[in-house]
Amino acid sequence: MLIRLLRAHLGPYRQPILLLVLLQLISTIGALYLPTLNADIIDNGVIKGDTGYILQIGGAMVAVSLAQAVCSIGAVYYGARTAMAVGRDIRATVFDRVQSFSARELGQFGAPSLITRTTNDVQQVQMLVLMAFTLMVAAPIMCVGGIIMALNQDVPLSALLLAVVPLLGIVVVLLIRRLRPQFRGMQQRIDGVNRILREQITGIRVIRAFVKDGHEQDRFAGANGELADVSLRVGRLMAFMFPAVMSVVNISSIAVLWFGAHRIDSGGMQIGALTAFLSYLMQILMSVMMATFMFMMVPRAEVCAERIQEVLDTDSSIVPPTAPVTELQGHGRLELRDVEFRYPGAEVPVLRGIDIVARPGETTAVIGSTGAGKTTLLSLVPRLIDSTAGQVLVNGVDVRDIEAAALSDVIGLVPQKPYLFSGTVASNLRYGRPNATDEELWHALATAQAKEFVEKLPEGLDAPIAQGGSNVSGGQRQRLAIARALVRKPEIYLFDDSFSALDYATDAALRRALAAETADATVVIVAQRVSTIRDADRIIVLDEGAVVGSGTHQELMADNPTYREIVLSQLTEQEAA
Repeated sequence: MLIRLLRAHLGPYRQPILLLVLLQLISTIGALYLPTLNADIIDNGVIKGDTGYILQIGGAMVAVSLAQAVCSIGAVYYGARTAMAVGRDIRATVFDRVQSFSARELGQFGAPSLITRTTNDVQQVQMLVLMAFTLMVAAPIMCVGGIIMALNQDVPLSALLLAVVPLLGIVVVLLIRRLRPQFRGMQQRIDGVNRILREQITGIRVIRAFVKDGHEQDRFAGANGELADVSLRVGRLMAFMFPAVMSVVNISSIAVLWFGAHRIDSGGMQIGALTAFLSYLMQILMSVMMATFMFMMVPRAEVCAERIQEVLDTDSSIVPPTAPVTELQGHGRLELRDVEFRYPGAEVPVLRGIDIVARPGETTAVIGSTGAGKTTLLSLVPRLIDSTAGQVLVNGVDVRDIEAAALSDVIGLVPQKPYLFSGTVASNLRYGRPNATDEELWHALATAQAKEFVEKLPEGLDAPIAQGGSNVSGGQRQRLAIARALVRKPEIYLFDDSFSALDYATDAALRRALAAETADATVVIVAQRVSTIRDADRIIVLDEGAVVGSGTHQELMADNPTYREIVLSQLTEQEAA
């Protein structure tokens, strides 16, 4: 998965990568050439007392060192730029894929996991790419070049490499095999901490209302402790790796000095050659250590790449039309024909046999008990989910054949849980229509009964809104969400229990204002409160996913027991009449 992910995102950066490899090659050749020059100084300059020769070769070493430094800086620069660009591209790709998901796929992964995959997981892959460009490219060049240069210094002494390098490789492989499952567990536990923290921040009012602070602290401590335990296991393995590698390096150095001294004593090797050979051995082992450091990161990056690729390989159940309709004829006619919706693997459908027609200039209300499928029904219209059978038609065209932008232009949705984005009142209202004027914003606020409280804010339309609208009340949030839909001026308004947080007086005033504002539009209201929908032109009664009644308030009160039961649970017989 890691190779597949990187192959897909490194392609656009071939030229910087080739330049980086070239710079790393020059830098590594310079590093390999320096010990030979040093040996030459010792054998032909220091031992012979030739100061001129020492200065001459020393000058060459300085020049090589400067060239090596310049190439190293250039390689790190291009490596960092490319790695950061790859991370940016992967994040953008994951974000685009998540944006295409329906509610089904979002529920499958969960928000905490998607956040972790887009941030922490991508960061791990990005760090691997950075380390690969700055360390791994040079490591094999230095290892192979070091072996060749060591052989050039003394062949018999080079036999030590046949024992040292494989031994180091075995140590690294054994440790990495233990690290990989631990890294997978670490990422999963990061998901868990993220999930619990998100729940606690979002549900802080409920936690305090039920005095569950201690319980939630225990939950977080448990998840945090599990993450710490896995991290400690990883840390112990990684802490063992470097001493093990350094032990091999130090033992190798002692062996070289031991056997090299015997070679010098027998006249088979010069002192400068031994010094150069020891330097090459260090370079070879350092390259293996750099590879070791890389391999320590590979297991975690591989796990992260699998998690990222899992998101990228998940296709949305909302399939874009092959020949999309970009312009709709007509004005706001909404029709559902024999619609069914069933979750994957579910035995019973959420909706079945739904036949509804909503026309311009009319208000169609949907009411039913909790779990009857009202929100699911409304979600089918803007294609938040797709029906598993039947058709949802807007202006006579199946919504699955309409281009997303064209469908969005004719629909104004106020969801059951209105969400406001961090910014200002104005930026939230202009979310659906960026070119709306201030006058249009104030008009929408007046219709939504929100003008009064916005005018009281010191900054007015520029008053700040916190993420999720947490700095305004539930009723204010609902009215701002309704105003946002009104600014868009769509042909079809979908209100999903959008008046539940309003008091009766505000609810009545808002409905009166909406009636004038939406006189030519199609209005569909889902509500639990009977007073909100009793004046609708047509009321649809849902029960266990099926339509069990349709008509006006008076007609349904007369002959529909389900509707009558709902009404009398809220109103007296006299009030209902």
